[in-house]
Amino acid sequence: MSSSAGARVMGAREWGMLIALSVLWGGSFFFIGIAVKALPPFTIVALRVTLAAAALLLLIRALGLALPRRREVWLAFFGMGLLNNLVPFSLIVWGQTHIASGLASILNATTPLFGVVVAHLLTDDEKMTANKLTGVLIGFFGVAVMIGPAAIGGLGSNVLAQLAVLGAAFSYSLASVFARRFKRMGVAPLLTATGQVSASSLMLVPLALIADRPWTLAFPGLDVWAALLGIALISTALAYVLFFRILETSGATNLMLVTFLIPVSAILLGAVFLGERLEPKHFLGMTLIAAGLAAIDGRLLKRLRTLPAQRKLGGEKKI
Repeated sequence: MSSSAGARVMGAREWGMLIALSVLWGGSFFFIGIAVKALPPFTIVALRVTLAAAALLLLIRALGLALPRRREVWLAFFGMGLLNNLVPFSLIVWGQTHIASGLASILNATTPLFGVVVAHLLTDDEKMTANKLTGVLIGFFGVAVMIGPAAIGGLGSNVLAQLAVLGAAFSYSLASVFARRFKRMGVAPLLTATGQVSASSLMLVPLALIADRPWTLAFPGLDVWAALLGIALISTALAYVLFFRILETSGATNLMLVTFLIPVSAILLGAVFLGERLEPKHFLGMTLIAAGLAAIDGRLLKRLRTLPAQRKLGGEKKI
């Protein structure tokens, strides 16, 4: 699975896109919190990807673009939809019926840990480094600290549910590496995002019809439809365009760092818009996540290593 989309040090633009993606996905918790009061999980997920697919299909048509018709591209779209939507969404939905959301968030934050190993084994240009592994471990610990020790209280019970969420994290890591093939196929990020959510909707709609029988439910109110549009247009359609753009420019390993940033964005959004109180553990967790990201990026550590030599050279010049 080698590709030219190799891992590299991200610039300000790439970091900006990664932070924006974390905000879009972190904001999805607000929308889901509204929708889940009126609709069952699979119906929400199916509507999420279907509305996103409809919006992106209208957009590419307005831009005069069209989805590729090649068989191998559509097989890749369905593979991506399976690994990035159907499998992880289903596992997380089932897992969260048995374990607390905080513990699920910590387990989901193992995505970059799996990603470092998967990218090392399946790519030629995203090999594991000491800085990368250290940074991922620090970032994961930061997520655990920020969510709090109470979330870990259920660790060890409901093992199958915990394994389900870990399976979702592993599926996300596979999806990030799998998606590298779209650049080799010459499929632009916008078309890749459109194809993936279109394929996902074709798989998830039948699942929702079978599992939830949505025609038996009460018709949702305007607030629920507003939340569904928010999660579909902002947290899915726009988010996946950014997702595939970051993947194309920065590689799979860097892309998976968004998993650390999503809890940060969700907590900060809650503080700004819902008046939720920030606690010392949140600041400590964010500091650890920032340290982990800095270690993975490598530039700050490199600069710190070169400071003694620069100071020595400066002293010699003064003499």
